[in-house]
Amino acid sequence: MTLSGGRSGEGPASEPPLGRPRLIVGLSGSSAPQLGATFLGVLRELGTVESHLIMTEAARETIRLELGLAPSEVEALADVVHDPRDFAAPVSSGSFMTVGMVVIPCSVRTLAGVATGNSSDLLLRAADVCLKERRRLVLVVRETPLSLVHIRNMEIATLAGATILPPAPAFYHKPRSIEDLLRHTAGKVLDQFGIEHDVFARWTGSDRRVTTDGST
Repeated sequence: MTLSGGRSGEGPASEPPLGRPRLIVGLSGSSAPQLGATFLGVLRELGTVESHLIMTEAARETIRLELGLAPSEVEALADVVHDPRDFAAPVSSGSFMTVGMVVIPCSVRTLAGVATGNSSDLLLRAADVCLKERRRLVLVVRETPLSLVHIRNMEIATLAGATILPPAPAFYHKPRSIEDLLRHTAGKVLDQFGIEHDVFARWTGSDRRVTTDGST
């Protein structure tokens, strides 16, 4: 995958440009940091959303191991970068207006933290804020196979208001590369927040016509 350039931001976030909503993006330590990097790249391409990135220490390690990049290269795709240890960051408060948050990828450890309300770092605190404020929280959980513990935590998080969105590959858009599959998942996440995009070709129906008797 390729990363387009951008800037990173440190410290307090300013008011977003008029009509440009804020979206919190969490990267946890699950395998497949490509999912998060691709999503940030897509947001930068669109230019319609102000991204606020929270990257855990475990995520920084998987970026080095699986992407072969320095974490700073992924951070450069975001508009604002928050230290996961900074509980005084704007995103730690419900008074800081956002359209919600996505954790991509979401490890099962992070899933457990969300399900139990264990706000041990800024990523989990921001997720908890989204739940209590009834804002959209999307968890791109990447794990297989799933244990009963994982399934129960997904159930609890869903009942609390989160959306579980596994990065399940689709093939109706005729992907030709891993990048196409990654961008499809990014587009599915954008759909959850009502963000317009043309990241992948949507299904418009089959060319086959079925008659009332079931024949084609």
